[in-house]
Amino acid sequence: MHRRRRTALTLSAALIAAAPLLTACGNDAHPGAAAVVGGERIEVSTLQAQVRDVRDAQQASPQAAELIKNTGQLGQVKLNSMIFDRILQKAADDAGVKASRKDIQSTRQAAAQQSGGEEQLEAMLLQQGALTADQIDTAIRREVLMSKLAQSLGANTTTPEGQQQVLAVLVKTSEELGIDVNPRYGAWDVKQVRLGEARTPWLTQVTKEAPPEQAPTGA
Repeated sequence: MHRRRRTALTLSAALIAAAPLLTACGNDAHPGAAAVVGGERIEVSTLQAQVRDVRDAQQASPQAAELIKNTGQLGQVKLNSMIFDRILQKAADDAGVKASRKDIQSTRQAAAQQSGGEEQLEAMLLQQGALTADQIDTAIRREVLMSKLAQSLGANTTTPEGQQQVLAVLVKTSEELGIDVNPRYGAWDVKQVRLGEARTPWLTQVTKEAPPEQAPTGA
């Protein structure tokens, strides 16, 4: 039972990795792109599709007005997570670690069981992490890769030193890739591996639930 509870909480921690902070600066050198990561474009249309899916799910919720009100910076949140996932993927590739389909499925099943079922898990993550049912696997994959990356580094992420060890790898990877963000969404902070400054109030509850072992990445 303890293991199941830990799985659910670490999943919540994975959501924090998608929490951006926003500043307005930079040049729009890539029309139609929300960002360019390692020479690969993240299209505005792709980002907007993710935002639209969340808004549709929120509209269908009994708490629609509150959910929408509390996620005013949803575009920045989604773009931050899309950029961060590309950085994490390269860092994981360089370290030779992978998140298998089995890893993702078993983690999601454990989280659902801890939450009282798949429906309850989906409702919780829509409320606390602005995730649709189809976006949950991506958040879980992020958590699995983060855990395996830390293990490959021999980093004890329950300590500040271990957290900094993981962050240093992500910073280095971010620098290598080169992140160019459309100024309408903010500017990339290489040293913090996230977008600039803006509050994400709907993640407050998730932050309180997060275990100390999660490395301070993208939050």
